[in-house]
Amino acid sequence: MARRVSSELFVSRLSFYITTGELEKLFSPFGLIEQVRLVKDPRTQRPKGFGFVKYAREIDAKNALKAMNGRVVNSRLIFVELAKTTNPAETSS
Repeated sequence: MARRVSSELFVSRLSFYITTGELEKLFSPFGLIEQVRLVKDPRTQRPKGFGFVKYAREIDAKNALKAMNGRVVNSRLIFVELAKTTNPAETSS
């Protein structure tokens, strides 16, 4: 069975001061973005330094991954990888 490639990227080592708008602007040249999420500290509401970018098309996610992984953004080396998705059928026992 062929493995489906995700259209969602996991982006880590981001600045703790980045906004969703800035993250979207960074990744928008590669295609139509459906959703941008930054994981935030529940107490301070500041970003924890990682987030997710979901593209409408898998090919756009692949292109963004190739172009952005290892790039320096706001003086920080960021890492980009395909987001791992969990299959509810596999997690239930």
